Amino acid sequence: MATSSSPSSATPSPSPRTDPLTLEVVELIGTVVARYYEEYEEAASEHSLTGAQARVLGLLSIEPMPMRRIAKKLKCEPSNITGIIDRLEARGLVERRPDPADRRVKLAAPTEEGVRVARGLRDSLNFAREPLAELSREERVSLRGLLRRMLGEGA
Repeated sequence: MATSSSPSSATPSPSPRTDPLTLEVVELIGTVVARYYEEYEEAASEHSLTGAQARVLGLLSIEPMPMRRIAKKLKCEPSNITGIIDRLEARGLVERRPDPADRRVKLAAPTEEGVRVARGLRDSLNFAREPLAELSREERVSLRGLLRRMLGEGA
């Protein structure tokens, strides 16, 4: 008596969203992000800043930008950014300037003190740098390409 295995009795293979490897990668990414934010919050508090204030100051230390663009980059409401900029400005870390390209638009820009604080924040973030230091340049380039691809930015 021969037994036949029908396609309906075969165990379906897991979908790409639920296969164990994908689940493990998602969990690892979540752990990395959580550890990064935890350290970022600690570094921010050492400078008497909230995490959101530190992130805004970090962005502005790269280049001055309008508040709408900050909100878009941080995926939050522009009204939230206005409050953050107000508090950073009150501390002398940020100033509002007219945009040279369109004087109707105000740019938020770091003051000299803001640049110094942003540099101190970056220097105190070891978690983001130390694990990456364990990777070769080629591995970091590969990781950057994979992360950009995951975000839909191309390689």
